[in-house]
Amino acid sequence: MLEDHARKPRFERMPTAGIELTPRDLAILRAVHRYRFLRSTHIIALGGGSSQKILRRLNLLYHHGYLDRPRSQLEYYERGSEPMVYALGDRGADLLALRDDIARAQAQWTTKNRNATRFFLAHTLLIADIMVGLEVACRNGGRIRLIPAAEILSQAPEETQERQNALSWRVWVSEGGESTELGVIPDQFFGLHFLDEPVGRNRAFFFLEADRASMPLIRKGLIQTSVYRKLLSYQETWQQGLHTSLFGIKHFRLLTVTTSPARVRHLLEANERLPGGPSPIFLFTDSQSLGSGDPLIHPWTNGLGEPARLTD
Repeated sequence: MLEDHARKPRFERMPTAGIELTPRDLAILRAVHRYRFLRSTHIIALGGGSSQKILRRLNLLYHHGYLDRPRSQLEYYERGSEPMVYALGDRGADLLALRDDIARAQAQWTTKNRNATRFFLAHTLLIADIMVGLEVACRNGGRIRLIPAAEILSQAPEETQERQNALSWRVWVSEGGESTELGVIPDQFFGLHFLDEPVGRNRAFFFLEADRASMPLIRKGLIQTSVYRKLLSYQETWQQGLHTSLFGIKHFRLLTVTTSPARVRHLLEANERLPGGPSPIFLFTDSQSLGSGDPLIHPWTNGLGEPARLTD
């Protein structure tokens, strides 16, 4: 069995000779940087080709310090063999800073990876499950292009681009006769470019929230976080047109992927309590139903309880 899928993985780096990096190696480093954490199965799906060859390259990149293995994944191996999780290593970060002019964080990546909690790792991997599935589906279909957040933000108003965190905003909401300003930071932001459609009808934009059922559905007031508060902030973002003024897009839908069909039903109940009633701009599904299938044709449930697809 390859070390990548061993029950008790080795996290100590072995002494090795030099490594000659290939274009595929560079693509792997860029993908891991883009998604923060990726399973080996994600990297294989993105790279194509021989899975054993990719696993061997991952092993080499790890032992040469270009990739890292976050230690918080060790809990997975109590359940048996699981795909190894990879993060960017210090040498990988140095290389991308040189090759792609990506800002090099002052903190060492190995330290950041070591400090990553199990919850953060699981949450980030759920996001990666969704986004890698979308990227692969678009590539395989050939008629839809995935528009990454960086491309959308590069065309956003200058004021947005100059902000420290361009993918965040604040919105005023009203509840019980009182107004509250809430902060919004989506887990992901992307678009779909429909290559066969005419200009003006060929792009759709989405914010993504990965819900691991740890957040309460509804709380009294809006001071504490809840699913209801999050949905309300997106509803008001839509109604106030902040998506247009901040990002230059005319419309968006919010995708929420959660843990189970039962949790989807609970999210829909929270959605029904929004002022003015539920909204079709919200789409819900669970990771069990989404599985490893094509998210583009997957039947999501909109805020009205109706089936919907991302391509609708």
